[in-house]
Amino acid sequence: MGETADQIFVIVQHWLVGHAPAALRSTLSPLLSVVAILGVFALLFAVTTVLERKGLGRIQNRYGPNRVGPFGFLQPIADGIKSLTKEDIVPQAADKAVHFLAPVVLVLAAFSLYAVLPIGRNMVLANLDAGVLFFFAVSSVMELTIFMAGWSSRNKYSLLGAMRAIAQMISYEVPLILASVTVIMAAGSLSTVTIVERQAGYIGILPHWFVFTPWGFAGFVIFMIAATAESNRSPFDLPEGESEIIAGYYTEYSGFKFALFFLGEYLGMFAISGLGITLFLGGWGAPLSFLTWVPSYLWFFSKLLTMIVVFIWVRGTLPRLRMDQLMNFAWRFMLPMALLNLVTAGTWHFLPQGVLRWIVCGLLVIVPYVLLGRGLMQGWKLEKRVYRFAE
Repeated sequence: MGETADQIFVIVQHWLVGHAPAALRSTLSPLLSVVAILGVFALLFAVTTVLERKGLGRIQNRYGPNRVGPFGFLQPIADGIKSLTKEDIVPQAADKAVHFLAPVVLVLAAFSLYAVLPIGRNMVLANLDAGVLFFFAVSSVMELTIFMAGWSSRNKYSLLGAMRAIAQMISYEVPLILASVTVIMAAGSLSTVTIVERQAGYIGILPHWFVFTPWGFAGFVIFMIAATAESNRSPFDLPEGESEIIAGYYTEYSGFKFALFFLGEYLGMFAISGLGITLFLGGWGAPLSFLTWVPSYLWFFSKLLTMIVVFIWVRGTLPRLRMDQLMNFAWRFMLPMALLNLVTAGTWHFLPQGVLRWIVCGLLVIVPYVLLGRGLMQGWKLEKRVYRFAE
């Protein structure tokens, strides 16, 4: 019964493909997977927008959406209708073709990322030998679309926002990839499916996840901080700093085009969170040995929802960084830590199992963290903030 529940979607897909004409079967199978991905993650986007607004309202001691539908959960429908009916205004001097293509390509690239993410046992659209490489290659297209949006708008605020976004994304993409390389080294493969399989098995009741090693924990923290910056999430949401550059690279977008940017940003956040789950948290694996009877896809989405809650929590808690703080943190702290973590992962591999390996690798993580943190804090003048009001 448990195996049937775990493979129910795979069984349904095979049943539908088996009843189709032979000439259409090779096309129908991936088409069904694509439709499922589009439907599930579009629905997750709608749910997340409501949960985020309600969560931020709770954190800030105010009401969130509570008018449209039961407890306000139909608010995404109202927002979608509003976006469809709003006028699409394009600046007269804009490059209209590029201005139109930017949000469309962004959403297409964001959906393409899910092709290599195993969301359950035997549930991956494309089991590529270089799945991680494909993920990062496609994600680089999203940076290009941001520049397309800023440049084509013929607006100085848009161009400035696009350049800030690209500088930020390139700066944090380096430690993001280096954190992923440690897992690739340990797994010996670029395949996302193989990486999940390498984390299968249990030590007692605890899972054999990479995050439960010194280098894996450090890599996971580096990965998620860099993923937050890559997703333009608070406190790294400088590309759309409304107090400085209005709305950043999509200042000149309205209506449904703006909604596509909004959708693409959230889809990117889901995808990079899914990659973090795959690399460090065992993918669709159960967190305890006696919970393996729960369908694998439920574990994947449980971990994903947990990450989404953390993103919302961080957004409602931390203030936005300054641009100089953001860049210094990337190049003076994140990059050295990611490079040293590669050494830690290699040391872990070659040292024999035992307490010595944990001590040595733990020191290789903790000592650089303390030293680099102190070096980053030098020169900062932390003083009590004084508020002055006009008289």
